Amino acid sequence: MRVGVLALQGAFREHIMTLEALGVSAVAVRKPEQMGDLNALIIPGGESTAISKLMSAYGFYDAIRQQHGAGMAVWGTCAGAILMAERIIDALPDQEPLRLMDIEVRRNAYGRQVDSFEADLEFKHLPGGPFRGVFIRAPWIERIGEGVEALAMHDGRIVAARGAGTMATTFHPELTGDPRVHKFFLDEVVAS
Repeated sequence: MRVGVLALQGAFREHIMTLEALGVSAVAVRKPEQMGDLNALIIPGGESTAISKLMSAYGFYDAIRQQHGAGMAVWGTCAGAILMAERIIDALPDQEPLRLMDIEVRRNAYGRQVDSFEADLEFKHLPGGPFRGVFIRAPWIERIGEGVEALAMHDGRIVAARGAGTMATTFHPELTGDPRVHKFFLDEVVAS
């Protein structure tokens, strides 16, 4: 299995280290042509407007949509979850979503950088008890559509979901040292 991590901006190195610790061949993706033989792509957390501008400049929007349509699974974490959405609430005027999942995501829903926090999450289908979520200027998922399953909640808000060949987490699993959400993605989203 080969998994790419979009390496334009944000926490891509931590995702690569977690994947490699699980024995997965991980690739830092900086150009669309690197996605041709990937089973999956992770769009990391970072700054969603910066990532979207770089994706547009380098031609990633059409490439990701095409590869996903050909069977490549896609997971977005934090900023990546915002970009996965069908609709972004509080988006900047030029911020384009990928529209890979039937979800609506609210940018910076929990507030500014100083409002960042950690919380134990009950993550559906994840063995081993609660997962410690790291929320940094985090969004939340306002709505999920048909065929999308809510996987985790925090204070009544959806913070993780999966669809057909897609997953979105509004927190940062790559910053915890706990590989269970990555393993879940590989086993339940990529391999399914």
